[in-house]
Amino acid sequence: MTTNIVSMPRPHDLLWGMTAEQLAADAPAWAHAALRRYAPVVVRRAPAEPGWIAVGIRGQAREQRFATWMRLDAIRRQVSPEAIVRAGRWHAHARPQWPALRALAQVAPRLAECGLAWGVTGSLGFELASGLPAVHPASDLDLLLRAPQPVSRAWAQALCAQLDGAPGRIDVQLETPCGALALREWAKGAARVLLKTASGPLLVGDPWAAARQAVA
Repeated sequence: MTTNIVSMPRPHDLLWGMTAEQLAADAPAWAHAALRRYAPVVVRRAPAEPGWIAVGIRGQAREQRFATWMRLDAIRRQVSPEAIVRAGRWHAHARPQWPALRALAQVAPRLAECGLAWGVTGSLGFELASGLPAVHPASDLDLLLRAPQPVSRAWAQALCAQLDGAPGRIDVQLETPCGALALREWAKGAARVLLKTASGPLLVGDPWAAARQAVA
């Protein structure tokens, strides 16, 4: 049976096709309920056996998060953070006055000019892609910037200054070939920054270096 995999799923991609029957017996009841609503799962950064992908299930409450694994051949639909931006559904959101929506409308033109592919993640990305309610008035705006090549700290500082004028809190992750780090942490100029990788968090000096060492 064919699937709708566009490319190998990456962290923050949303995947459809996992069913409640595929969950382990000890999975919480709310996780079963989420999959019965045809909710997508979110690709997470963790090791997986061949033919599998590490994913997380979101419940309706903020504390409801369940880590599990999904078979790649079960994927029926795949949506990336960038695809959420291209769809532009936030323009027709029922609550445009909420800070996360106002912030997205304000920063989208700036990010479109930054030279990097970008997308929406977090609760807003989940809601825009699935149509299932996940955003509330206090929700942050979570964004992802693809940075295949190093970006300077000065560039990061300038972008942070542009984003600071937007309403609400904006959390931007820089996705490097080696993992992800917070844009604001890179902008601060610390000698080492926290890099999220599939094998766990690392303190590194160069988030784009192929070879790196963890620091205790």
